[in-house]
Order: sequence, then structure tokens, then C-alpha cells
Amino acid sequence: QVQLVESGGGLVQPGGSLRLSCAASGNIFSINAMGWYRQDPGKQRELVASIASGGTTNYADSVKGRFTISRGNDKNTVYLQMNSLKPEDTAVYYCNARAYTVNYWGQGTQVTVSS
Repeated sequence: QVQLVESGGGLVQPGGSLRLSCAASGNIFSINAMGWYRQDPGKQRELVASIASGGTTNYADSVKGRFTISRGNDKNTVYLQMNSLKPEDTAVYYCNARAYTVNYWGQGTQVTVSS
């Protein structure tokens, strides 16, 4: 069992920045990869960025060059630095952890980009 707690969401103006944090607890030793997804109302959840245990990262085309995913030294925390935010980035952002074939999800944090 893995628990994920997110923080850092909020309201920001276009062009601004936010940093999301996700702290993992429980059976953290089983985690193979972590990432961030987002979901708009009526849409499927989509991958924003992911990072594997070896450090390999992957980004959605829409956020490349603007977002950066990273992990803390203890590997229990994952961050998403979001720069040059656009209104279309508005969504609920979910932290994800994969342990073997099992996916765990955080509760979600709202990011709203609006002037």
C-alpha cells in the first residue's frame, strides 16, 4: 500500500509559475516510477510528466520546455515545476506512483491559470 499527498496547487496568472509536490509513504520501496497526470472535466486523465527510478523522464508535448519533473534525494518526494503557465494548463493534477503493475493515485490538486 502506498499513500500519496499532494500540495502546491492554486490560482496563478498566465505566465506565472507553480511548484507541485507529492510525498509518498507506506510501502515506498516497491515504487518503480512516479509521475503527474491531469484531468479536465469530461476528459480522460492524461500524462503530464513521469520519472523512472533510474532518472529517465518523459513529458507531454504540450508542456515540454515549460515543466520539469524531479525527485528528492530520498526518492519519497516528486516535484513538478511549472513555468510559463497557460490557461489551457488549468486542470486537476494527480500524483501517480507505480509499484510493479499497481498504480496509486493522490487526491488531486487544482491548478487554475486565469487573469
